[in-house]
Amino acid sequence: MSNAAAALKPPAEPAAASEARGQLQYLLQLAYSGELGAARAYVGHRVSLKVREQRASLGKIARDEVRHRHCLLRMMGELGVAPDPRRERKMNRVGRTISAFCFVGGWFFPMWGAGKLEAENIREYEHAARLALVAGLPHLVDELLEMAEVEWDHELYFRSQAQTHLFWRFMPRWPVPPPRDSIRARFAEFAASGSRAVEPVRAPWIVR
Repeated sequence: MSNAAAALKPPAEPAAASEARGQLQYLLQLAYSGELGAARAYVGHRVSLKVREQRASLGKIARDEVRHRHCLLRMMGELGVAPDPRRERKMNRVGRTISAFCFVGGWFFPMWGAGKLEAENIREYEHAARLALVAGLPHLVDELLEMAEVEWDHELYFRSQAQTHLFWRFMPRWPVPPPRDSIRARFAEFAASGSRAVEPVRAPWIVR
Protein backbone atom coordinates (compact mmCIF):
# COMPACT_ATOMS: atom_id res chain seq x y z
CA MET A 1 0.00 0.00 0.00
CA SER A 2 1.35 3.46 -0.87
CA ASN A 3 1.84 6.11 1.81
CA ALA A 4 -0.65 8.26 -0.08
CA ALA A 5 -3.22 5.47 -0.02
CA ALA A 6 -2.78 4.99 3.70
CA ALA A 7 -3.28 8.70 4.34
CA LEU A 8 -7.00 8.87 3.58
CA LYS A 9 -8.78 9.61 6.86
CA PRO A 10 -11.44 9.07 7.97
CA PRO A 11 -12.70 6.11 5.88
CA ALA A 12 -15.36 6.75 3.29
CA GLU A 13 -19.01 6.44 4.24
CA PRO A 14 -20.52 3.09 3.19
CA ALA A 15 -22.65 4.70 0.47
CA ALA A 16 -19.68 6.56 -1.00
CA ALA A 17 -17.51 3.44 -0.87
CA SER A 18 -20.20 1.36 -2.54
CA GLU A 19 -20.69 3.90 -5.32
CA ALA A 20 -16.94 4.13 -5.89
CA ARG A 21 -16.68 0.34 -6.04
CA GLY A 22 -19.36 0.13 -8.72
CA GLN A 23 -17.68 2.89 -10.73
CA LEU A 24 -14.33 1.14 -10.38
CA GLN A 25 -15.79 -2.14 -11.62
CA TYR A 26 -17.10 -0.37 -14.71
CA LEU A 27 -13.83 1.49 -15.33
CA LEU A 28 -11.77 -1.69 -15.04
CA GLN A 29 -14.02 -3.35 -17.63
CA LEU A 30 -13.54 -0.39 -19.97
CA ALA A 31 -9.78 -0.37 -19.47
CA TYR A 32 -9.50 -4.13 -19.92
CA SER A 33 -11.20 -4.07 -23.31
CA GLY A 34 -9.40 -0.88 -24.31
CA GLU A 35 -6.08 -2.60 -23.70
CA LEU A 36 -7.17 -5.41 -26.01
CA GLY A 37 -7.81 -2.96 -28.84
CA ALA A 38 -4.48 -1.27 -28.18
CA ALA A 39 -2.52 -4.52 -28.11
CA ARG A 40 -4.09 -5.71 -31.37
CA ALA A 41 -3.36 -2.37 -33.03
CA TYR A 42 0.23 -2.18 -31.82
CA VAL A 43 1.06 -5.66 -33.08
CA GLY A 44 0.06 -4.66 -36.60
CA HIS A 45 1.66 -1.26 -36.22
CA ARG A 46 4.94 -2.91 -35.25
CA VAL A 47 4.96 -5.23 -38.24
CA SER A 48 4.22 -2.34 -40.62
CA LEU A 49 7.24 -0.31 -39.49
CA LYS A 50 10.53 -0.41 -41.35
CA VAL A 51 12.84 1.11 -38.73
CA ARG A 52 14.25 -1.50 -36.33
CA GLU A 53 14.24 0.83 -33.31
CA GLN A 54 10.59 1.69 -33.86
CA ARG A 55 9.67 -1.97 -34.20
CA ALA A 56 11.45 -2.77 -30.93
CA SER A 57 9.66 0.08 -29.13
CA LEU A 58 6.25 -0.99 -30.43
CA GLY A 59 6.92 -4.56 -29.38
CA LYS A 60 7.66 -3.44 -25.83
CA ILE A 61 4.57 -1.21 -25.74
CA ALA A 62 2.36 -4.07 -26.96
CA ARG A 63 3.75 -6.30 -24.21
CA ASP A 64 2.99 -3.58 -21.66
CA GLU A 65 -0.64 -3.54 -22.78
CA VAL A 66 -0.90 -7.32 -22.46
CA ARG A 67 0.60 -7.12 -18.97
CA HIS A 68 -1.97 -4.48 -18.06
CA ARG A 69 -4.69 -6.83 -19.26
CA HIS A 70 -3.48 -9.50 -16.84
CA CYS A 71 -3.40 -7.00 -13.96
CA LEU A 72 -6.87 -5.68 -14.74
CA LEU A 73 -8.34 -9.17 -15.03
CA ARG A 74 -7.01 -10.04 -11.59
CA MET A 75 -8.48 -6.85 -10.14
CA MET A 76 -11.84 -7.52 -11.76
CA GLY A 77 -11.83 -11.02 -10.29
CA GLU A 78 -11.25 -9.56 -6.85
CA LEU A 79 -14.17 -7.19 -7.34
CA GLY A 80 -16.43 -9.95 -8.64
CA VAL A 81 -16.90 -8.62 -12.15
CA ALA A 82 -16.10 -10.22 -15.50
CA PRO A 83 -15.05 -8.70 -18.82
CA ASP A 84 -17.91 -7.49 -21.01
CA PRO A 85 -18.10 -9.97 -23.95
CA ARG A 86 -19.77 -7.46 -26.27
CA ARG A 87 -17.12 -4.84 -25.60
CA GLU A 88 -14.35 -7.42 -25.96
CA ARG A 89 -15.62 -8.36 -29.42
CA LYS A 90 -15.93 -4.73 -30.41
CA MET A 91 -12.43 -3.77 -29.29
CA ASN A 92 -10.95 -6.86 -30.93
CA ARG A 93 -12.48 -5.67 -34.22
CA VAL A 94 -11.32 -2.09 -33.64
CA GLY A 95 -7.77 -3.21 -32.89
CA ARG A 96 -7.59 -5.46 -35.93
CA THR A 97 -8.98 -2.71 -38.17
CA ILE A 98 -6.36 -0.23 -36.96
CA SER A 99 -3.72 -2.91 -37.36
CA ALA A 100 -4.69 -3.37 -41.01
CA PHE A 101 -4.78 0.39 -41.60
CA CYS A 102 -1.17 0.68 -40.46
CA PHE A 103 -0.07 -1.15 -43.61
CA VAL A 104 -1.74 1.32 -45.98
CA GLY A 105 -1.97 4.60 -44.08
CA GLY A 106 1.69 5.25 -43.39
CA TRP A 107 3.36 5.47 -39.99
CA PHE A 108 2.35 8.99 -38.94
CA PHE A 109 -1.38 8.58 -38.34
CA PRO A 110 -1.00 5.47 -36.17
CA MET A 111 1.65 7.29 -34.10
CA TRP A 112 -0.52 10.40 -33.76
CA GLY A 113 -3.66 8.44 -32.87
CA ALA A 114 -1.85 6.25 -30.36
CA GLY A 115 -0.37 9.28 -28.61
CA LYS A 116 -3.78 10.87 -28.24
CA LEU A 117 -5.31 7.70 -26.82
CA GLU A 118 -2.42 7.07 -24.43
CA ALA A 119 -2.86 10.59 -23.02
CA GLU A 120 -6.44 9.65 -22.18
CA ASN A 121 -5.30 6.38 -20.63
CA ILE A 122 -3.09 8.23 -18.14
CA ARG A 123 -6.15 10.00 -16.76
CA GLU A 124 -8.15 6.78 -16.83
CA TYR A 125 -5.75 4.96 -14.51
CA GLU A 126 -5.41 7.98 -12.23
CA HIS A 127 -9.20 8.02 -11.99
CA ALA A 128 -9.22 4.31 -11.18
CA ALA A 129 -6.66 4.82 -8.38
CA ARG A 130 -8.87 7.45 -6.74
CA LEU A 131 -11.91 5.22 -7.02
CA ALA A 132 -10.00 2.33 -5.48
CA LEU A 133 -9.02 4.46 -2.52
CA VAL A 134 -12.55 5.72 -1.86
CA ALA A 135 -13.92 2.20 -2.37
CA GLY A 136 -11.75 0.92 0.47
CA LEU A 137 -9.33 -0.93 -1.81
CA PRO A 138 -6.08 0.94 -1.16
CA HIS A 139 -3.95 -2.10 -2.01
CA LEU A 140 -4.87 -1.57 -5.68
CA VAL A 141 -3.65 2.01 -5.76
CA ASP A 142 0.07 1.51 -6.42
CA GLU A 143 -0.52 -0.83 -9.32
CA LEU A 144 -3.04 1.51 -10.93
CA LEU A 145 -0.69 4.46 -10.56
CA GLU A 146 2.14 2.40 -12.02
CA MET A 147 -0.04 1.68 -15.05
CA ALA A 148 -0.72 5.41 -15.39
CA GLU A 149 3.04 6.00 -15.39
CA VAL A 150 3.57 3.38 -18.09
CA GLU A 151 0.88 5.02 -20.22
CA TRP A 152 2.71 8.32 -19.67
CA ASP A 153 5.83 6.70 -21.14
CA HIS A 154 3.80 5.46 -24.11
CA GLU A 155 2.30 8.88 -24.79
CA LEU A 156 5.73 10.50 -24.71
CA TYR A 157 7.08 7.95 -27.19
CA PHE A 158 4.25 8.29 -29.69
CA ARG A 159 4.21 12.10 -29.45
CA SER A 160 7.97 12.33 -29.90
CA GLN A 161 7.73 10.17 -33.02
CA ALA A 162 4.73 11.99 -34.51
CA GLN A 163 6.38 15.39 -33.95
CA THR A 164 9.12 14.50 -36.42
CA HIS A 165 6.66 14.24 -39.32
CA LEU A 166 5.63 17.12 -41.54
CA PHE A 167 1.94 16.34 -40.93
CA TRP A 168 2.30 17.08 -37.20
CA ARG A 169 1.96 20.83 -37.77
CA PHE A 170 -1.43 20.37 -39.43
CA MET A 171 -3.03 18.00 -36.91
CA PRO A 172 -5.06 18.82 -33.78
CA ARG A 173 -2.96 18.61 -30.62
CA TRP A 174 -3.92 17.05 -27.33
CA PRO A 175 -2.71 18.70 -24.10
CA VAL A 176 0.78 17.56 -23.19
CA PRO A 177 0.50 15.56 -19.93
CA PRO A 178 2.12 17.07 -16.83
CA PRO A 179 5.46 15.59 -15.70
CA ARG A 180 5.50 11.88 -14.88
CA ASP A 181 6.19 12.38 -11.18
CA SER A 182 3.11 14.59 -10.89
CA ILE A 183 0.91 11.49 -11.24
CA ARG A 184 1.71 10.35 -7.72
CA ALA A 185 1.89 13.91 -6.42
CA ARG A 186 -1.68 14.59 -7.56
CA PHE A 187 -2.86 11.36 -5.99
CA ALA A 188 -1.10 12.19 -2.72
CA GLU A 189 -2.89 15.54 -2.62
CA PHE A 190 -6.23 13.83 -3.23
CA ALA A 191 -5.59 11.25 -0.52
CA ALA A 192 -4.43 13.82 2.02
CA SER A 193 -7.45 16.03 1.36
CA GLY A 194 -9.86 13.33 2.59
CA SER A 195 -12.09 14.08 -0.38
CA ARG A 196 -14.74 11.53 -1.40
CA ALA A 197 -15.64 13.45 -4.55
CA VAL A 198 -14.64 11.35 -7.55
CA GLU A 199 -16.26 12.22 -10.85
CA PRO A 200 -18.41 9.58 -12.56
CA VAL A 201 -16.81 7.33 -15.14
CA ARG A 202 -17.51 8.41 -18.70
CA ALA A 203 -16.73 5.77 -21.28
CA PRO A 204 -14.69 6.94 -24.29
CA TRP A 205 -16.83 6.63 -27.40
CA ILE A 206 -14.54 4.04 -28.94
CA VAL A 207 -15.10 1.49 -26.15
CA ARG A 208 -18.78 2.10 -25.37
